[in-house]
Amino acid sequence: MLTYTIVIVAVCICVALILNLWRLMVGPTVSDRILALDTMYINAIALILLYGIYANTALYFEAALLIAMLGFVSTAALCKYLLRGDIIE
Repeated sequence: MLTYTIVIVAVCICVALILNLWRLMVGPTVSDRILALDTMYINAIALILLYGIYANTALYFEAALLIAMLGFVSTAALCKYLLRGDIIE
């Protein structure tokens, strides 16, 4: 039963990733594109966590944590670049 649930949730997250990709390509402003990219990071983390549950291994949880940290830093850097025009002060 858990296997079917994981597959259904993975399909829903893949649909969300496709919609985020559409917003990333079409987004009318740069801030919409940054939000779409940030949401894609979160959806990718969710897919990795689902696969970790499905495979019953803890290695994927560590990978998801690394992607979460990189996603946060890159989003903060992009926002700072948009506000100030320079990342390093």
